[in-house]
Parts: sequence; structure tokens; C-alpha cells
Amino acid sequence: MASTVIALVGGCAVGPDFHPPSAPAAEGYTPEPLSPHTASADIAAGAAQNFVKGLDIPGQWWTLFHSEQLNNLIAQALKNNPSLEAAQAALRQARENVYAQEGAFLPAVSGSAAATRQQVSSAEFGATSSTSFLYNVFNASVNVSYTLDVWGGIRREVESLQAQAEYQRFVLEATYLTLTSNVVTAAVQEASLRAQIAATHEIIKDETEQLDIVRRQFELGGASGSDVLAQETALAQEKATLPSLEKQLAQERDLLRALTGHLPSDDLGVDFDLATLKLPADLPVSLPSKLVEQRPDVREYEALLHQASAQIGVATANMLPQFNITAQYGSFATSAASLLSPGTTVWNAAAGVTQPLFEGGTLLHKRRAAIAAYDQAAAQYRYTVLTAFQNVADSLRALQSDADALKAQLAAERSAANSFEISSNQYRVGGITYLSLLNAQNSYQQTRINLIQAMASRYADTAALFQALGGGWWNRSDVAPETTTWVAPATIRKAVGSEGDPR
Repeated sequence: MASTVIALVGGCAVGPDFHPPSAPAAEGYTPEPLSPHTASADIAAGAAQNFVKGLDIPGQWWTLFHSEQLNNLIAQALKNNPSLEAAQAALRQARENVYAQEGAFLPAVSGSAAATRQQVSSAEFGATSSTSFLYNVFNASVNVSYTLDVWGGIRREVESLQAQAEYQRFVLEATYLTLTSNVVTAAVQEASLRAQIAATHEIIKDETEQLDIVRRQFELGGASGSDVLAQETALAQEKATLPSLEKQLAQERDLLRALTGHLPSDDLGVDFDLATLKLPADLPVSLPSKLVEQRPDVREYEALLHQASAQIGVATANMLPQFNITAQYGSFATSAASLLSPGTTVWNAAAGVTQPLFEGGTLLHKRRAAIAAYDQAAAQYRYTVLTAFQNVADSLRALQSDADALKAQLAAERSAANSFEISSNQYRVGGITYLSLLNAQNSYQQTRINLIQAMASRYADTAALFQALGGGWWNRSDVAPETTTWVAPATIRKAVGSEGDPR
């Protein structure tokens, strides 16, 4: 009988054994073959970028921008950001919950001691006298209880908590990746806004000089009053764009302060300039089969799927008989000094089994609910995988588009600059109307701003690609390497449900 129970304990765990879903059988991220490199332009941030299949991603991928200021700011964020601290604490909590539940594999042992002073009347025993007896009772005992995990319910519960810890591990990785990506993006946006503000100040200076020319032309009879008003309007409109840009810059600075754990009144001590950032030349393109392993969010939902799978086993085990063993050993005496004397020893041992007979369908519906939760987790996992592939595809296309846009914007800016210079000279000698000059001026001003934005987009979308590919967390060691993935003993075989179906 004992050997049968041991075999049951070691070889039976109800519910499905979890197997991670297979990666999609895709060979690429776009219907057509991906170009091996982007276009290039003869300007800062205009170098071609190469897409390298299978290239690994460094854990500190932002260092590829070769900005010491950016590296220092991210170091501050990793040290001071509260969301990262919260995710680390959640991981510690989840791991402690695993250790707590693993205690159910061992017997529970408790000790107890009691002292009682009691008076008994002789009338209780049928005596006619009113004599009473006063005595002390002392007892001390050790109690042992153990639940036999015959159906693997405890193992499935531990497995579920380990999956929850795995989920928190990848929540931490996702928080880390999101934080670093947000710092890079905010720094790039700050640099872009600073460049746009500087360009706007130059434009305002040029338009002010142009207004002086138009006024002199008006005084000499070479321009009309409407020409002066048109230039004054153009100057006022350009000045009106400054407050919005300055507001955006201030907000980006506030965002950087928050990401690095600072208050809005703190001085970061660093300003970003596009010229200080270097565009990475070689960009990784992870194999589609590897993407599901690299994306923290995909791993999060894989862990939730694992947890839901284990909960089916827990719910199934709760419907089956529960086997318990209890024992007590101690002594019982009328004085504390005689507790260890011969003849005072008492002990008992018991084994019991409890089988739910009728609970109004509660256990059945809880199991069905666990299966429905598994189906929900499976659907969420599939959607997360689809989103991950979409993110990579969008980033790759954005990088190619950014390079093409920068090349086109550079050509447009140079053409508009030449056109404006020629138009200015022609206007001075009366060769064209002021309306033609104003059109050339507006075109040049807009292309200058567009060029800056196109340069910034290449940096921002490069960071987006690294984020979409998982950010190289597997090459970092700052998260404790302790594994929480549950590995079933070799003796355990599936008892309920097929490999592909938790039912």
C-alpha cells in the first residue's frame, strides 16, 4: 500500500503539462525582401544604415549613439526611477511567494504546551459528600501534519506561482526597456526642439532684415504698403511659433527629469544637441524565430499562459480525494517536573481522506473557469506576438522611409535656399514682385524646419527598432539570474488533457 501511495505522489499530476507555444513560421517581417541598407544623404545623421540579420543586441544598446551625456542620463534613470524600483520589488515578492508555497511539500510541525489548574467536585462521580479536588494538569506535545500531494495539486500551485514570478521577471525587463527607450526618445526630441528653436531665431533674424529692406524699398517708392504689411505679418507669424516650441522643449525637459527621478525644479545639468549623437551604422534584424524569445512582453504573456495552465491542474486536483496524515507525540502529567517521567507519554497517528461529494457545482465551474482563463491567456499571447512582429516591421519601414525623407528634405532645403537667395537679389533690383519673394522665403523656412525633424526621426526610429527587438536584456546581468521556470520531475506524466488542449 505504501509503495502504491509513493508511486502516486511521484508520478501523477493532473492537468496539462505546459509547453511554450512555437514561434511563428515566418521568414521575415515584410512581404518583399528587405533592402540590406537605407539611403544616404550628405549631412549629419545622413549616413546609410545596414540591416544585419541575426546581429546580437548589446544589453546597453543606447551606447551605440556614442553620447556620454545620454549614457550618464540613462544611468541616473536606472538608479532613481520609481517604476523600476516597483518592478524589482514585485519580482522579489513573487519569488518569496514561490518559496512560501514550496513549504507545502514538507510536513508541518508545531509544538504546544499548556498548564491547567482545575477543581472537580466529588458529586460528579456520584458521591454524597461535597468534597472537591483541586489539581494541576500539564501537557506538552509535538504535532505533525502532512498532505499527500497524490494528484499534484500542490505541485501545480507551486508551478503557477513560479510562472507568476517569471511574469514579474519580464515585467521588470519590459519596464527597464521602456524606461531606457523613453529617455533616448526624449533626449532626441529635446535635441530636435533645440535645433528648431535655433533655426526659428535665425529665420526671425533674416525676416527682420528683410522687413528693413522692404521698408526702405517702400520709402523709395519701390514697394507698396501691402508689401510691408505682408512682411510684418510673416515676421509676426514666425515669432508666434516660438512659444509653442519653447513649451514643448520645457515639457521634454520635465519628462527627462521625471524619468530620471528628479523633480521639475531640479537641474539635469545636460542639454542635448543632434550633433552630439552618432547614428549606429549596423542595425540588428533578429530572426523571426528568435523574436518571441527576445520580447519581454511576449515572455510576460507566455508566463501568464503557463500560470493559467497550472491553475487548471489546481482546479482539477481540488475535485479529487485529498489524503492527509497527522500525528501527535507528547506527555501528560499533574506537575511540570514529571512531564518527562515514564508513563506520561501520549501519542496518536491518523490518516484521513476527504472526497468532495456535493458543493453545488462550485468545483466543476471553477475548473471550467480555469480553462476559460487559459483560452483567454492563449488569445492574449497570440495578439502580443502579432503586435511584436508589427512593431519590428513598422520600425524597419520607418527607418527606410526616414532615410529617403532626409535625402529628399536635404535636396528640398538646398533648392529652397538657392531659390530664396536668387529671389532676394532679384527683388532688390526690381526683377520680381514681393509676392514671389515671400513665397520663396516661406518655402525656405519650412524646409529648414522639416530637415531638422527628418534628422531627428532617424535617431528616434533607430531607438524604436532596438525597443521592438527586445533591447538586448539577455546580455545584461543586473537582474538576478535565478530561474523561476518550473521543470516537472521526469516521473511526472500527463494525467488529464492532451498536450495541445488543457481540457
